[in-house]
Amino acid sequence: MFVGHYGVSFAAKRIDDSIPLWVLFLAVQLLDVIWAPLILLGVEKVRIVPGFTATNPLDLYYMPYTHSLVAALLWAGAAAATYGLLARPSGFRPGLLVGVAVFSHWILDFVVHRPDLPLFDNSAKVGLGLWNRPILAFGLEATLLLGGVAIFLRRRAARSIPLVAFGLIMLAIQAYIFFGPPPGSDVALAATALGSYTLFAFVIWWLTDRSGGRHLAGAAA
Repeated sequence: MFVGHYGVSFAAKRIDDSIPLWVLFLAVQLLDVIWAPLILLGVEKVRIVPGFTATNPLDLYYMPYTHSLVAALLWAGAAAATYGLLARPSGFRPGLLVGVAVFSHWILDFVVHRPDLPLFDNSAKVGLGLWNRPILAFGLEATLLLGGVAIFLRRRAARSIPLVAFGLIMLAIQAYIFFGPPPGSDVALAATALGSYTLFAFVIWWLTDRSGGRHLAGAAA
């Protein structure tokens, strides 16, 4: 899953407006944000195998440090604690929401991945395999993303066109990933993924978190 993860960001922002949306954008992709450098360093492994699934060619055969259930829980706890220490929010809810956002990545990946998500280490791999049903998988991505945007924009100012346009651009990128050519290599895949997560976080900061952006996106009611 790719852009569907961001639906959780928008929903979490709606629950607690004190958390910057760019933080939530990085939180929901944190497992992949860590995965990409580990691929570049050769610590975790992926093979590009055209036709491996109906929507992408990724044989994600070794990723115990980022995408095992145990690792996901540990990263979620670390993210919650780090946000609490650095942001010093009022109460425990913001840090908890950041941690939930991080762990949501594993839950949503479980739905779409083939059985390549280990429960611990590189063992007992699980996944429901929705990637092999392209229309359903794409529909889920769209529903999560656009549903999250709709939740975020409820009772907000009407000037939401830039944010909606950004959501549609993200969905178009998802369509290209599903139905376009495969990446040239594992290195190209990891570098592109890391760049995308960084760019998306910057754009959402520009649209909603910077001092002028909150006015454009609309303040919470």
